[in-house]
Amino acid sequence: MENIKQRNHRIGWIGTGKMGFPMAARLIAADIDVTVYNRTAAKAEPLGVKIVSAPAELSDCDIVYTIVTDDKAFLETVTGPKGVLSGSVVPKILIDSSTVSPGASEDVRSAANAKGVMFLAAPISGNGHAVKAGKATLGVSGPREGYDIVEPYLEKLGSGVTYLGDGDASRLAKLAHNIMLGVVAQCLAEITVFTEKGGVERHAFLEYLNKSVMGSIFTSYKTPALVNLDFTATHTSKMLRKDMELALAAARDMEVPMPISNMTRDIVQKLIGLGYGDADFAALIEMQAKFSGYDIKSENIEVSDGLEPESE
Repeated sequence: MENIKQRNHRIGWIGTGKMGFPMAARLIAADIDVTVYNRTAAKAEPLGVKIVSAPAELSDCDIVYTIVTDDKAFLETVTGPKGVLSGSVVPKILIDSSTVSPGASEDVRSAANAKGVMFLAAPISGNGHAVKAGKATLGVSGPREGYDIVEPYLEKLGSGVTYLGDGDASRLAKLAHNIMLGVVAQCLAEITVFTEKGGVERHAFLEYLNKSVMGSIFTSYKTPALVNLDFTATHTSKMLRKDMELALAAARDMEVPMPISNMTRDIVQKLIGLGYGDADFAALIEMQAKFSGYDIKSENIEVSDGLEPESE
């Protein structure tokens, strides 16, 4: 693969939230030329790079990367009056890792195509901690020509990048990923309460599970939260509900029945109704314990999340 420094592309970055900040930081640490826009500029200042006051000021970059909160922010920063595509000068490639609806993605794709800009959808798997540790992964779809250009940069963002095809194929894959996230999280809560109520210490069960063929990066990095009942949000219950509802809406449009997924969405709704909306969705374990008649408590034990940083 061609050395990334030989490519000399200027990258514009939009969004420095819980995911966007560590992602941009990884590119900057790799000596890549990055200019940033964030709605609240002060949040981007610790990156130590040039910050612009409007997305349109990034239009002369070769590549612009967006990772924002929702459809409204996505459309505003790209197609709005001060958006990246608002002027006569536009980037060569637009990449987006936001969790947005298929409709918003298609609107941006159409606007990009009309301006001769290659649009790539690149949803990311992993939370901010996974990004910092270099363990996040990306699925990408759109023009293969554009993907081949940006792949070296995307490789800097995590442990793997997969090209999934044309159009919004990667969005569909991420919707499936998000459904699995919710279903597995609820299953993990159920079996952990089940074993603990039966006499198995929580940390011991999760250590066993993580070492087994059923363990995963996900079960490992949720282990500290489950063991110590630390629901500091990396992904809130409300965010999980939004993710699942986007997926279930797409499934309805495709006439694909999703009975287990719909049931899990209702469980997440119940969690939010109990006041855990802004807590991490790992709080499912506390709700499960309550409905199981079990008084669950923090074990106050230091356990690994499996996200040891990459070696230099």
